[in-house]
Amino acid sequence: MEVGRRDSGGRRVLSQINVTPFVDVMLVLLIIFMVTAPMMETGVDVNLPEVTDAPTLEQADEPVIVSITRDGQIAVGHSRVEGVDKLVPVLRQILSARQKEEVFLEADRDVAYGVVVQVMAAIKGAGVAKLGMVAQPQEKERGRRDR
Repeated sequence: MEVGRRDSGGRRVLSQINVTPFVDVMLVLLIIFMVTAPMMETGVDVNLPEVTDAPTLEQADEPVIVSITRDGQIAVGHSRVEGVDKLVPVLRQILSARQKEEVFLEADRDVAYGVVVQVMAAIKGAGVAKLGMVAQPQEKERGRRDR
């Protein structure tokens, strides 16, 4: 039977794929991923200080992040470290497998300055070449925008 000819029932033969079910499934998957993506946020919950006009840095590799929580707990990535003295061997082990010796430090805004300095000294003591501080951009006040 040729394409476009009628069969014995009077119906025309179609040689196209119906993509409507495929589009429906893709839209449902898109909605599921949009809802679940914010829940997949990683890291330690830290209330970061806000800064104005700070440039953002682009990273090729997953960075090593040392976090200090409000209650003084230290974590490297998702793993908690028991005290500043245990931080140096943990960082040396992690950085031995990496090409760049670069670490980012994020500390809760309510952590004492002395604790942050001790952690910074331990990070430098582990042989880290570059140490960056993490902060979040400050949201502008509405009153300034209205003027």
